[in-house]
Amino acid sequence: MAKDFRRRLLCCVAAAYLAAATGRADAQASPTPTGEPEVLKSSAGTVEVGVLGRAEYRIDVPANWNRGLVVFFHGYSESPFRFRLDSSIGAQPNEMFKRGFAVIQSGYSETGWALQAGYADTEVLRRYFIKKYGQPRESYAAGGSMGGALTMISMELNGDGKKFTYTAGLDLCGAVGPSYVHLNRRFAIRAAFDYYFPGLFGSLDPVPADFQESEALRSKVLAALRSKPEAALAMRELTLLHSDVEVSRVMGYFTYVIADMQRKAGGNPFDNRNWLYTGTSVNTTTDYALNDGVRRYAPDTRARDYLMAHYWPTGRLTRPMLALHTIYDPLIPANSLTLYASEVARAGYADNLVQQYVHREGHCTFTPEEVGRAFDEVVNWAHTGKAPQPGFLH
Repeated sequence: MAKDFRRRLLCCVAAAYLAAATGRADAQASPTPTGEPEVLKSSAGTVEVGVLGRAEYRIDVPANWNRGLVVFFHGYSESPFRFRLDSSIGAQPNEMFKRGFAVIQSGYSETGWALQAGYADTEVLRRYFIKKYGQPRESYAAGGSMGGALTMISMELNGDGKKFTYTAGLDLCGAVGPSYVHLNRRFAIRAAFDYYFPGLFGSLDPVPADFQESEALRSKVLAALRSKPEAALAMRELTLLHSDVEVSRVMGYFTYVIADMQRKAGGNPFDNRNWLYTGTSVNTTTDYALNDGVRRYAPDTRARDYLMAHYWPTGRLTRPMLALHTIYDPLIPANSLTLYASEVARAGYADNLVQQYVHREGHCTFTPEEVGRAFDEVVNWAHTGKAPQPGFLH
């Protein structure tokens, strides 16, 4: 009974999210560009860039268009996303374009963790594409990092079971799963850093309004890490990172993301009161010390509710989705899909999710050829009903 209630609750949350995002899309922009779009025609095809509402966009239609469409979601960006006619389509979406698919990309009307804006702005762009270029034969959702989360959302909010917007999806190194879990981990890690290196970043709740990442800050953090080897080891273990240099980079980035969410949510949505820190060294006494000494933070209820709504997945993955990850990812651990996979299985759609990996380090550091092979597997899965083999991408 509790399971059924939970399903109904998540479905209601998803329905409310869809209604809010769709309403925002309708209010934000009709499918007509602001001003005259720029269009470039060549032997390769047509490129169009312009603005819909407050979001820049790019459309690429190959000369050999197969009437298929890829809706490609970009990842987290600290600055507004810009598109130019003389710039590249991007290495990852280019693999879809080379295979004869049209590709559309929204720059989103918000920076940072922009799930609601990203979904709504992209839906406006998709409608505009259909209005101008015609109804595609089939459509695929794809994206990397935060774009992987938007791929997940698009696949979950994918029609009513009779008519689907998307045939299948490709998640590349995505932050797939509950935003709260993914981002709260970063908050808890930053709180631990403050225990070992107090005052280096300033306040955590709230993060100072003028906080900026910089090379000078990274150098300062790296020097602090090297001055306290045992504390540096603890941070490497907590973050699952290989080097102090990587820790110095991600701590500034995590802090920026925390500040971004505090601004969007109107308060602090994060909570480390029940977070148990473990694995700081082979000596458990270091865990005792951290848990005894770390500052504990309570969330602001309304801010937490905001983060929960943007977005907690239902697991209703009604069409196939392939997730591809590097084994070592300093920003989104490769095993982070595990929680979402359990949500999908609980909802009864376990057969629609497959995860694969490549032998590589770094965030989203796939070769273009690997992205192309993964996309081929998604298309084949959609056309034949035969799922790709989980595991290593061959």
